[in-house]
Amino acid sequence: MTHYSEEFRASIAARLLPPNNARVADVVKETGVPKDTLYEWRTRYRNKQGASPYSGKPTNQYSADDKLAVIIETASLNEAELGEYCRRKGLYPVQITTWKASMVQGLMSSPSKADREQNQKQIKAIQHLEKDLARKEKALAEVVALLVLQKKFQALMEGPGEE
Repeated sequence: MTHYSEEFRASIAARLLPPNNARVADVVKETGVPKDTLYEWRTRYRNKQGASPYSGKPTNQYSADDKLAVIIETASLNEAELGEYCRRKGLYPVQITTWKASMVQGLMSSPSKADREQNQKQIKAIQHLEKDLARKEKALAEVVALLVLQKKFQALMEGPGEE
């Protein structure tokens, strides 16, 4: 019975798991390790990672920006290219389809009455704050003008000979 180092087993298991997803038959040809052993290593390391069936990065760790980027990148791919892309990224095509459907649904749904009311309140608050800011800017400009006039008046009162 051959004993393999932990590093070797980990490196082979990493090749068998997403995002690489190498075929077991190909790894058997390259390394000479029996296929049953490779399946066992893959299962053990998959369980050790606690990976979802999709990838080492669970679906809930993809931000909305990441999901949108994936949707855009895959929009023009045919089925074979999409499969290759998914293997590289450790995703499933069904995931991408689900993300796309939920984004489309989110774009198509109209805001609820509560959302519209909240938006109106926010718009009114912004308008009120803008008016208040404009009023304060005018008052500040007036104070600055008064200070400039006061300095000029003091300079005139002192006269040229008193310096």
